[in-house]
Amino acid sequence: MEELIKAIVFPLIDDHEHVQIKKRVTPDHGTTTYVLTVAKQDMGRIIGKHGQVAEAVRSIISAVGNANGIKTRFLIRE
Repeated sequence: MEELIKAIVFPLIDDHEHVQIKKRVTPDHGTTTYVLTVAKQDMGRIIGKHGQVAEAVRSIISAVGNANGIKTRFLIRE
């Protein structure tokens, strides 16, 4: 899943060195959370106008997770 996130995010941003993807699993709820951290100057590109890019990435991550039987969440941090 991390590779999928990188494949989606890398073409959108300029500063690839500051990209981090952390995976957190909540065993009691069975949810996997992916936290994307990017440089401050790339935040606008990741979020997009009115959050459209962020919502599209969330939809893709959720669909892939559901196809694999995994409940997923996607968060973006600066």
